[in-house]
Amino acid sequence: MPFKRAQLGIALEALTPFLAMIAALLVGAVMLLALQANPIEAYVGLFNGAVGSWNSVADSTVKAVPLLFIALGTCIAFRGGVTNIGGEGQLIVGALASTAIGLSLKDGPAFLVVPLALLGGFAAGGVWGGLAGFLKAQFKVNEILSTIMLNSVAVYLSNFLLRGPMLDPAQFTSISRIPQTERLPQAFLLARLVPTRLHLGVVIAIVLAILVWVLLWRTTIGYRIRAVGLNPDAARYAGIPVPFYQALSLTLAGGFAGLAGAIEVLGVQHRLLDGISGGYGFTGIVAALFGGLHPLGVIPAAYLFGSLLVGADGMQRAVQVPSALVDAIMGLVVLFVVGSNLLSRRWSARRLAAAARSER
Repeated sequence: MPFKRAQLGIALEALTPFLAMIAALLVGAVMLLALQANPIEAYVGLFNGAVGSWNSVADSTVKAVPLLFIALGTCIAFRGGVTNIGGEGQLIVGALASTAIGLSLKDGPAFLVVPLALLGGFAAGGVWGGLAGFLKAQFKVNEILSTIMLNSVAVYLSNFLLRGPMLDPAQFTSISRIPQTERLPQAFLLARLVPTRLHLGVVIAIVLAILVWVLLWRTTIGYRIRAVGLNPDAARYAGIPVPFYQALSLTLAGGFAGLAGAIEVLGVQHRLLDGISGGYGFTGIVAALFGGLHPLGVIPAAYLFGSLLVGADGMQRAVQVPSALVDAIMGLVVLFVVGSNLLSRRWSARRLAAAARSER
């Protein structure tokens, strides 16, 4: 009987994120009814917008790519016992770095410039995350506060560069003066896989997800990162330099977020635009939670949230509701999923405590 109860508890924990999403959509249905919109029609529009055609599937997949990179970084940070809320800023500086490299090497060979731009984006994001890691390691500064503050610094840095040094020369004489950079050369854009918006970044993201799993569970560095996250005192007693691996976790998390910015520039936008982050930094955290903070689990989770982002536009067109309501429903999904994760942890702790008592 206790064994069956334990199995039921494990199954319930696994289903908690899905139940949370259903609950969020039910609350969203009440909001749609309040605006005299048909919830069934709205959610059918959401489904069709997300996966109703091959183009929709491709768009959802493309939308999932930056979420997957952010989620992978979140997994590494969590396993290292730190929290990275700086995905937005790290994505922005990664996009800035990759764009700057692409525009400064216009005449360079694509086979050299594209990898260099991707590495530049990873390095820039890593430096941005590493700053928070350094402050954490050397001065015990709370990484949640430092990463959030660095988000604002990155936004203001981007605003300055896009309205001055990196502004498209054509915009200097334009009345609109749109804050954007010059378009990257066609040769530097990531290859399209099929005649849709689907690009090579999808393959890169999946390969890196597998490599992150290998890093965390099949290497000495990954073992030490997880040891620090599970019990920093025991890790310190075992001779593991805890501050170093906490800083390393934040650096790697920032690197993946910066790579998301580089992929977004080279694969989708083809130039740096104002507001390129698009909230990916925060939605990626939720995707990581939904995927159980496991590098392989976040692959379907990222696609799910990418589908929701794309399908939300279809829902808005289907029932003609304000865009604010669509944002509210997405916010409900985020709130319920995060809350379900905390609830799942409590259930897991109680289940382990009950199992320990039964063994005595």
